[in-house]
Amino acid sequence: MRKLITLLIIVLILIPKKAEAQNNGAAAVAAIAGIAAIGAGIFAVEQMKEQAELTATQWILKNHPELTSFSLKTLDFDGKKLKDMSSVSVILFNVQEFQPQEKPELNGKKQVLFGFTSNGWVNENGVNFDKVKWYLIDESEWIKMMTSYVKVASGVNDSKLIKDKLLEGKIVNKGLKINSKIALPFFELTGDMYVVTDYSNDMKFIYNERSLGIFLKETNDLVQIGRNQIIDIHDFFFKK
Repeated sequence: MRKLITLLIIVLILIPKKAEAQNNGAAAVAAIAGIAAIGAGIFAVEQMKEQAELTATQWILKNHPELTSFSLKTLDFDGKKLKDMSSVSVILFNVQEFQPQEKPELNGKKQVLFGFTSNGWVNENGVNFDKVKWYLIDESEWIKMMTSYVKVASGVNDSKLIKDKLLEGKIVNKGLKINSKIALPFFELTGDMYVVTDYSNDMKFIYNERSLGIFLKETNDLVQIGRNQIIDIHDFFFKK
């Protein structure tokens, strides 16, 4: 909403100058139409973000009644255009518990809620959250997932070694990085090469070039989590 207000202020500043320079009302009309379209797009994405956070909160309330005081936030809509959202295959929500008090501190258990989307979840009629499958994980499950992913991406099978290095570093494009050094390099695959591992009853993990692919067995959807999203999740859990 703040962005929309800023755009309207820009219109008020620019239109008189534009009209005076060209002595033509058409320029002003075109400027208004352009800014209005941009503003409408921003407003639509903001609405989508609010709806996504509301739906995610409702899912947690229904499926995890043990969570009685928590914060839920997503950054996946920030800086995105409306047309970009239709191609998003996973929405991430940071969830953290806190102790209710006069000035509560957000310092409780951390979890990440995945919203895996199916084709058509965004269409001309809006957002269909029936096409989103939810999956909540905590820190230990994340390490388990990343250990499995590093195994398939690097060929290293020592679980303890991988877990120890995950707690020290983070996953980047070329492998598992600790400080400025690649501790466990990943296979250098081309875009049409895939390495697959069967992670659980719900998922298969696929290593392909620079992303983590997750195949959802129930829906037969293959979704991709980009490297930046992996880093963001890891930082959320472990960055002090």
